Amino acid sequence: MAKAGEKSVGGGKRGLKRKAAAEEPQEAAVAGDGAAESGARPPKAGAFPPGFSISEIKNKQRRHLMFTRWKQQQRKEKLAAKKKLKKEREALGDKAPPKPVPKTIDNQRVPDETTVDPNDEEVAYDEATDEFASYFNRQTSPKILITTSDRPHGRTVRLCEQLSTVIPDSHVYYRRGLALKKIIPQCIARDFTDLIVINEDRKTPNGLILSHLPNGPTAHFKMSSVRLRKEIKRRGKDPTEHVPEIILNNFTTRLGHSIGRMFASLFPHNPQFIGRQVATFHNQRDYIFFRFHRYIFKSEKKVGIQELGPRFTLKLRSLQKGTFDSKYGEYEWVHKPREMDTSRRKFHL
Repeated sequence: MAKAGEKSVGGGKRGLKRKAAAEEPQEAAVAGDGAAESGARPPKAGAFPPGFSISEIKNKQRRHLMFTRWKQQQRKEKLAAKKKLKKEREALGDKAPPKPVPKTIDNQRVPDETTVDPNDEEVAYDEATDEFASYFNRQTSPKILITTSDRPHGRTVRLCEQLSTVIPDSHVYYRRGLALKKIIPQCIARDFTDLIVINEDRKTPNGLILSHLPNGPTAHFKMSSVRLRKEIKRRGKDPTEHVPEIILNNFTTRLGHSIGRMFASLFPHNPQFIGRQVATFHNQRDYIFFRFHRYIFKSEKKVGIQELGPRFTLKLRSLQKGTFDSKYGEYEWVHKPREMDTSRRKFHL
């Protein structure tokens, strides 16, 4: 036999159910009257009202679910608009308007006063009288010495060895506590035209010094994103001894023009096209990406490429006149982040 309290609880539940059932038709009727008065249909399950704000939902799971639905709705609308525009362009044919150029940080770059004009007489005079004139006049052939910081680790040594297979007529020298001020006179005496120093930190290459001999200049780069050949997926076979081609992209300012000429002077003048090897220095937003590829002719119109490695990224820190001199050297350009990096659309190379 049930107690009086239990009957009252059960009766209370039944009473609540009856009350809810009685209220539901009324709410539905009110909603129907509102829709009938306005003459508009209720929104679909995937649509959202105009004043809807997902950030006002307090429940985290519900907010995440509604945000996911909103993103799906945005993608569907974007895809539908894209298909509609494509059909309109196909219908217009040759009369279709040109495609709009998307806005990027690169094409919104702040104009630089030092942008190089190939027809400028001052630029032509500087090229004829600078430190690289003897190379571009084919009076000298590049001969490169590659070395490291003191007591290098295996990763830095392997990078130097692989870099020597990319740059023709380059020699690797393992430093044993010898200062660079003593190495440079020996390089000049042995007719080396350039000196490359790979620095490291915590067993990882993090810096590169490139000094043009005998009169400079000297550039200091920060090195990052280093990948050796074994770390590159789907890489091709090891490079051959053929002289590679060299590609320099987007070195447009006077400073970038000087850096590009420094990289160009590392490679001989006459590339051997039979080797189908290309060394690329691509400047984008003041980051210099180095890649080494081999291209393969698949047909008369299609060409494929294989990355051979190594790869790394450089960021210019300073450009110094003359050879390396950390104490009394005169600097042409020094990167000062607080003063120079105030705008995302201003670049120096």
